[in-house]
Amino acid sequence: MDFQEFVNNIEPMTCIISVEKFSDDSYGNIRLVAGNKAYIDSIENPENVASAQMLHNKFIPNSPYEKYIPKDLNFETACYQCAIQKKPYHTYIHPDRYSFWIDMYMLPLASDDPNIGYCTYTQEITIEKNDQRMTNLSADISAAVLQTSLKLKGTKDFRNTMDEVISDIREICAADRCCVFLTDFKAKKCSVLTQVVAPGLQIVPMETHMERDYGDFFDVVETWPATIAGSTCLIIKNSSDMDVLKARNPLWHESLMKAEVDSLVLFPLEYNDEVLGYIWAVNFDTENAMNIKEVLELTTHLIASEIANYQLVDKLRIMGTVDMLTGVNNRNAMNNRVDWFIRSSDKKPDTFGVIFADLNGLKQKNDKEGHGAGDKLLKDAAAILTDVFYDGEIYRAGGDEFMIIDCEASEEDLQQRVEKLRADSEDPANISFALGFYFDSGEGDIRKAMRTADERMYIDKERYYTLFPERRRK
Repeated sequence: MDFQEFVNNIEPMTCIISVEKFSDDSYGNIRLVAGNKAYIDSIENPENVASAQMLHNKFIPNSPYEKYIPKDLNFETACYQCAIQKKPYHTYIHPDRYSFWIDMYMLPLASDDPNIGYCTYTQEITIEKNDQRMTNLSADISAAVLQTSLKLKGTKDFRNTMDEVISDIREICAADRCCVFLTDFKAKKCSVLTQVVAPGLQIVPMETHMERDYGDFFDVVETWPATIAGSTCLIIKNSSDMDVLKARNPLWHESLMKAEVDSLVLFPLEYNDEVLGYIWAVNFDTENAMNIKEVLELTTHLIASEIANYQLVDKLRIMGTVDMLTGVNNRNAMNNRVDWFIRSSDKKPDTFGVIFADLNGLKQKNDKEGHGAGDKLLKDAAAILTDVFYDGEIYRAGGDEFMIIDCEASEEDLQQRVEKLRADSEDPANISFALGFYFDSGEGDIRKAMRTADERMYIDKERYYTLFPERRRK
């Protein structure tokens, strides 16, 4: 077949790809055999193709593809599947290294050489994501994506639903383990959102593995964008792919070998151009790699969107219930908690203590040293209360006043803590509180407890200023 004449009759950007096949069913060189004018222009003049980050080289027929496109294991797998296994391939993707989306079509071609396979590679570029193209899926992939979408959109329990979704993904991958990491690249932190292990396998929990083998696992996570190398994901299927990983990331490769990882799938969870986390599956069904890739390329968009919504709601919850200065619960959270005690039909604690703690000396601190010093005093005071009433709920009721609800400690224990804090408050070198305490031993009357604790706090404040009249507000 005259490949050049063949591609010259195709209008969209198209080339012919050859794949060298070895006797053990592995592959060797992947070459760009011929290309039509549109495709060659995209290689030789990449600035004309939506500022593509391609390797700027003059096209020479039968050259290794890496001369024009950065090495990409996913692209190689697609070429092998089409040219050698004779399976047509289609995907719509947005590799991180490009500023556009690629609609990719590959069709197998006949070959007279048993050691060489051929396929066409046609691509169309869209600057913006085209949702209609994303939905052009096979029935089994559509079913998997739809199932994920329905579970996520109908959830009232985010974490439980994420467990179910990741369990489904582990089954699709037939992997030993599948987990989701949440990442914060600004704070340089990561955490495990959920993890699922194949039935019957005894595997060390991911958190234990991270702490034991890495110390700070974010040091590893931080290397993943470079290891994915601008592609949509990282899929390691065999020892040849592992060699590529070893060259890109030797430290991570070494740890994977120690953990007896033979294959892995790593997908970033991106939302609005920000990586929120990763899905990681290890020791998966490598024969199903391309189907897994297509499913995850779409489900990760859904999962990332749901994570973004969850994190936004969590931020709003924090803003609505946490005092931004001190980090303890705010007055709104306190009112909600009191309302729960009064109105909720849920089972209430058998006993609880209420403590009011009014910070002495805040006005003088603000007047003499400025509000910056006053803010620091408030933060230090909140830290002391959090330390003393470690099993309680700390609320900033407003200004210089805090309230604590403790449903865990006994009356004697709480009384001892209050008296110790009161004695410490009389030392002029320490942060000082006026304190009022009431213990409800079974009545369940939160309003009475608050009213009595508040009255006792004012009595204690008068006692304090009687002892130290020079510290009275002016």
